[in-house]
Amino acid sequence: MAAPVVPESLRLHQPPPPPPPPPRGEENGCGNSPSLGDSGEEKMDSPYLLARRKLENLLNKSMRIRMTDGRTLVGCFLCTDRDSNVILGSAQEYLKPTDSFSAGEPRVLGLAMVPGHHIVSIEVEMESLASLQYL
Repeated sequence: MAAPVVPESLRLHQPPPPPPPPPRGEENGCGNSPSLGDSGEEKMDSPYLLARRKLENLLNKSMRIRMTDGRTLVGCFLCTDRDSNVILGSAQEYLKPTDSFSAGEPRVLGLAMVPGHHIVSIEVEMESLASLQYL
């Protein structure tokens, strides 16, 4: 005896399998670059790792960013990306001294994203470099 023919609309379908877990470094959605020590191919003294270590040492340090329009932002360095955009926490904006509204009072911005193509210079405050944070 042949198996009964069941119309496609009545057939039971298995749900698709769940997607594989994201690779390390993507748990928080902050990028797909490998964490330090993830790649066996990278040498410990490669330019990529040296640059990454320098940036990691600047995390949570106070820095001053001068922009192409003359404004200056001062805040805590939180992150950057491959386009050189910078995120500052507790940021304050200082206008050009030639502006009629600049009385030396900073404008509090809080969290600020500075587009990389608008950055003229970045300075790290010496006090924040001298203070070492131990975990």
